[in-house]
Amino acid sequence: MRHFDVFNGDADGLCALHQLRLKQPVDSILITGVKRDINLLRKVDAGTGDRVTVLDISMDKNKEGLEQLLGNNVSVIYFDHHYPGESLPKHLNLDAYIDTSPEVCTSLLVNDFINGQFLPWAVTAAFGDNLPCAARNAAKQLDYSESQLETLCELGICLNYNGYGPTVEDLYFHPASLYEKIKPYSSPFDFVNNEEAYQVLRTGYYEDIANAEKIAPEFSNDSVSLYILPDEKWARRVSGVYGNQLSTSVPDNAHAILTILPEGGYQVSVRAPQTNKTGADELCRSFSSGGGRKGAAGINLLPEEDLELFIQRFQQQYQKN
Repeated sequence: MRHFDVFNGDADGLCALHQLRLKQPVDSILITGVKRDINLLRKVDAGTGDRVTVLDISMDKNKEGLEQLLGNNVSVIYFDHHYPGESLPKHLNLDAYIDTSPEVCTSLLVNDFINGQFLPWAVTAAFGDNLPCAARNAAKQLDYSESQLETLCELGICLNYNGYGPTVEDLYFHPASLYEKIKPYSSPFDFVNNEEAYQVLRTGYYEDIANAEKIAPEFSNDSVSLYILPDEKWARRVSGVYGNQLSTSVPDNAHAILTILPEGGYQVSVRAPQTNKTGADELCRSFSSGGGRKGAAGINLLPEEDLELFIQRFQQQYQKN
């Protein structure tokens, strides 16, 4: 029997897998990629008797691959917080833990599944997934100082930052490689204090954020802001975490970060208002390569000719009455 771990390459996917494997160690084949490479089940070559664990990738975007695995008598356990489609598949070989509530991330679902044994990593993931309230609520039982919470927050943001970019060549570390670097550490504080890779990510993050902060919004009003970042590696890396930063600093507004892609068109990150985490997934799913969750979503490739349509729909979605 072979085991496959299929996970999103962002903070939530990394920390979800890390928690689960700290609790249930297993030799597995890792399948992951950049944050937006979510159609991962098509890459799983599993057969009768094999087991697949899926973490933080949309079931809706992986229906064909999931159905094929289940049809091949593969056992699948699935943890996720993205839109799963109109209905969940019903199959004896599928064990699904899906919750699309806006204050839930996959790592918090895994934390519940393993009875909170490695909660600091779930808190890290929630911070990285731009869920600060959920992170702080989960951390209450840890009795951490504000300084400790800030450390976990910064770690989560840096792990999340590494997942952005259309290709792994834009990243500092392939997500599978970064997971291997996290794997020896049961404590996130030990990872922060002892792992050189973390300092690489932290330095890169602050350099890229400084570049982004020099860009003026394409337009901004009392409801929404939209930024267009240049065709540069730093811009492709920072798009999502910069959107998170903006949504935290101006929580009543929605934000969109568009990054010009080398092949033309835009990569899009949308953040719903922190005070009204709805609609981002619906907005982005109205374009062919869009998806995500209620509070944060994106479009992998927005054609140039669809820019004005996106701006129109974005404003309509979040314009305050």
